[in-house]
Parts: sequence; structure tokens; C-alpha cells
Amino acid sequence: MQGTVTRGIATVLERRELSNRCYVLRLERSTIGRFEPGQYIVIGPQNSTDRREYSIYSTPDDPFLEVLIKEVPEGAVSRALHAVEPGDSVAVEGPLGFFTIAPEHRGTRDFLFIATGTGIAPFHCFVFAYPELNYRILHGVRYADERHEHHLYKPERYTACLTGEALPESHHGRVTQYLAQLSVAPETLCYLCGNCDMIFEAFDILQRHGVDPQNLHAEVYY
Repeated sequence: MQGTVTRGIATVLERRELSNRCYVLRLERSTIGRFEPGQYIVIGPQNSTDRREYSIYSTPDDPFLEVLIKEVPEGAVSRALHAVEPGDSVAVEGPLGFFTIAPEHRGTRDFLFIATGTGIAPFHCFVFAYPELNYRILHGVRYADERHEHHLYKPERYTACLTGEALPESHHGRVTQYLAQLSVAPETLCYLCGNCDMIFEAFDILQRHGVDPQNLHAEVYY
């Protein structure tokens, strides 16, 4: 059951730098109660009306709350949150959203998770909240340092698609190019999170693979 939406102030516990512009913000858990993996919170500086939606990166069983954030030059919230320190306070509202997995599917269906950039956040939550999942992750980024703690996933379940550099263990090219040559069973449950261009293109590819539109789920980041 999804948690009750609450609004309040949370204390920052940690800011974990993942790359030049991406970081994980860890918050105290008391403000947000029970949530379903795949949901998001709305967060922003305490003394500002600016807010931004971020998928929850941590799991419901963690004693803290984490979000994965990319600082963008024009992003008032992402820049402000990158400047907070442990002990600072931020405004939080949630949980919200319906990008979730039905209980009856978690141990019985095959999953394909397709992300660009920080769109991998809800999939991180899915994977570590539901260890019984039979999943595969395709992650589209430009450079290797944007793979966001990829070492936490089993290597055979995670494929990075890099457009800015080539690595032996990764696909050199866009995630949709890799998807087009992949064999996807029609009954696979496909979850996509990231930029809208990727999602639209991936939907077309998956339907050409024979995947039922009812098995396609998307969360658009930008």
C-alpha cells in the first residue's frame, strides 16, 4: 500500500559525490513514511519556493531517504541542493507517483529496465527492494563516470551504453541502438525512465519486438 503524502522539513545526513555533477543526497527518514519503490518525492531548499521531483533512490527498508541528483547549470534546485551540508535542512513532500511494480509480478515476470542518466534511480530502488526480481538494466549515458554506482548490480544484469567514449565492457552508442538489436520476449515487463526522446523511440522499438503496449511503463524525467 502506498504511503500517505506528507510535507515537512528533513535534515541532510550526507551528500555523496558520484561524479563531477551527480550526487546522492541522504536525508533523515522521519518526514517521509512508507513508500512504494518507484515513487518520488518533491524536494527543495528550506527557505525557497523552488521545488523539484526526484525518484527515491533508497529502499523502503533503509533507515534514511536518498535521491540521485544531477546538477544542471540552469537548475536552481539541483545547484542549491549540491551546496547543502550535513545538518542543513530541506523541504520535502511525498511519497508520490504510480511508477511501481504490482506484487504479483515481482517474482513471476521478467523485467527490462531502460534508463538515461539519473533515470536509473527508481530501478536502483526496485532492484534492492525486491531481490527476487529477474531483471536487466540498460543504461544510456555519455561517459563512464555517469554510470552511477553500477558496481552494485550484477555485471550480467547491467549494460551501459556510452555515447562519449568506448569501453570493452560497454556498448558504444545510444541505448536505443542497443535495444534495437536486443531480443526481447513479448511478455517482458518494460519500465523506462529518462528523457522523453529516448522513451518515445524505445516504445516504438519494443512494440516492433512484439511487446504488448500494456507491458510498457514510463516515467519521463525531462
